[in-house]
Amino acid sequence: DPQNQNDHDNQFSMTANETRLGVLLTGPENRRVKTSGRVEIDFYGGGGENKPNPMMRHAYLKLDWPAEKFSILAGQTSDVISPLVPTTVNYSVCWWVGNIGYRRPQFRLTKEISLDRDVDLKLEGALARTIGRNDAVGGTESGEDAGFPSVQARAGVTMPLYGPKPTTMGVSGHWGEEEYDTNARGSHRDFTSWSLNFDMTQPVSEKLSIKGELFTGQDLNAYLGGIGQGVTTGSGPNQYEEIKSSGGWIAASLGPYDDIRYNVGISMDDVDRGTVNNGARTQNRSIFGNMFCSLTEHVDWGLELSHWRTEYRGPGDGDSVRVQTALYYRF
Repeated sequence: DPQNQNDHDNQFSMTANETRLGVLLTGPENRRVKTSGRVEIDFYGGGGENKPNPMMRHAYLKLDWPAEKFSILAGQTSDVISPLVPTTVNYSVCWWVGNIGYRRPQFRLTKEISLDRDVDLKLEGALARTIGRNDAVGGTESGEDAGFPSVQARAGVTMPLYGPKPTTMGVSGHWGEEEYDTNARGSHRDFTSWSLNFDMTQPVSEKLSIKGELFTGQDLNAYLGGIGQGVTTGSGPNQYEEIKSSGGWIAASLGPYDDIRYNVGISMDDVDRGTVNNGARTQNRSIFGNMFCSLTEHVDWGLELSHWRTEYRGPGDGDSVRVQTALYYRF
């Protein structure tokens, strides 16, 4: 909330909703094709804090031709675009603050090509469900009302560049439309959603690795960009305008040192002030540092300190300091 409306408001939360449960499926194989699948849920689907609703994360089938380095995936999983995430204790991994990309139903093709002995090219393309807003008139979801899916694509290369392990760089993007009906007679406005993205993972030494992403685009709320803002549809000078934003994040991972791993990073989402109305969010920024300690072979303890700042078009810029901790049981 804007700080001029809710200043110095302390909050405490304790939750088990981040718990993930899943199944990895492996089907029968023949000489050419491997079949697999994945189903995974957590408990961020709403409901009471002590009786939350399950939320589907992944549910897909995958067909893999290893000899051809080609695969087909059908179902719901992470976006093709901007595939990396910073390592944080915070569940939202810098969404709405510079890290875009989420999960949605899709049909994906992946092809890997060896360009040289140590250079590999990975090409991915997907037809994905356009997630929009509910129609202002008839109740039809605006992404569905467009009548066709969104397109996502990425080209990534892995090669020796610097450090003890190969460097991976990728360029990705998406394009789609939403149709927003404005009255019961069928009048509508079309909104275009697109992004252009860059990702990179750079090992520096045996105990130091740097990764990050950059993005620019518009109408990105369904991709967790634009600080959760996609289209300005209310009254005001920017009514029926796509909200433009740019940003990214960079993080360094260090360790392990005596079973402790460290991560530090900064992330930012910067919205074009000219595409939003007064009172809307124009910038979100986070600086974080954390540590993960292995207590046993399967149990980790995480501790994170982060500083957040949100700026608005108009008064009310706010700052927040968060301390978060979690226990993880991995099996």
